[in-house]
Amino acid sequence: MPNQKQLDKYEEALIQKTKELKECQENKKISSCLQCELIIGCRLRNEYVDAVYKSMNRGKGGGFEF
Repeated sequence: MPNQKQLDKYEEALIQKTKELKECQENKKISSCLQCELIIGCRLRNEYVDAVYKSMNRGKGGGFEF
């Protein structure tokens, strides 16, 4: 089941980045990255957004319509 391993890989990455992002927000005592002064250019937030994108398209690239 090669497809199942791909799904796990992207889901695991998303779970890990979500955890890291939530920890950062808790440490800064904020409930959203939008409340953070470092939102523009934040490495952690950019990695989280990338993980979300990859989990949605399973690493195949392409565009999304939101």
